[in-house]
Amino acid sequence: MNLSPMHQTFVLHFGEMGSRWGINRTVGQIYALLYLSARPLNADEICDSLGFSRSNVSMGLKELDSWNLIRLKHLPNDRRDHFTVPDDIWEIVRTLVEQRRKREIEPTLSMLRDVLVEKPSGKDEQFAQAKMHEMHDLIEMLTNWHTDMEKLETQRLVNLLKLGSKVYKLYEMKNNIRLLPGGKDKKKKDTR
Repeated sequence: MNLSPMHQTFVLHFGEMGSRWGINRTVGQIYALLYLSARPLNADEICDSLGFSRSNVSMGLKELDSWNLIRLKHLPNDRRDHFTVPDDIWEIVRTLVEQRRKREIEPTLSMLRDVLVEKPSGKDEQFAQAKMHEMHDLIEMLTNWHTDMEKLETQRLVNLLKLGSKVYKLYEMKNNIRLLPGGKDKKKKDTR
C-alpha cells in the first residue's frame, strides 16, 4: 500500500508530534495511518505502508491498545487481526484525555497529597510545601472541571467550547468599558 504525499505528510508529522507528546514516533505514525485509513488494516499492511518491521508494528499496536485507542476487527474469510480507530474524533480525544489523566495527573495528585500531609521541618520546606499546595489546588480544580466536562454529550461540549470564546470577548468588553471615561475602575480594594 503506497501512501499518497498527503498521507505521508500527515503520518510523518503525527510521528514527530507523538514523540513530543511522550509516545514513540513509530506508535504515532501507526495511529496516523489507521486514522486516515477508510478500512481496517492488518499488521502486514501497516508494515508495508510504513516500512516498519513486524516487531515494531506489533509493539506499536500493543501500545495503542494499552491506551484504548484502537479497535480489533475480524473480517469474514480472513484469520488475521485487523485494526481501526474510533470513527468519532471526540471519542478519541476523550480517550486520550482520560488516559493521560490516569497516567500523569492522578499519580501527581497522589504524590502531592502525600507530601502535603507531612509536617515541614523548616522554612525551606514550608515554602516548598506552600508551592506544592498551590500546584495541588490548580490540578485539582482542572481535574474537577474535566470531570464535569466528561459528563457532557458531545454536541453540548462543542457548544460550550464555542461559547467559551464569546464569553472571553464579553469579559474583555466589560474590562474595556470599565476603562472608558465615566466607567467604574474596580481597582479599589474590595471591603466585603
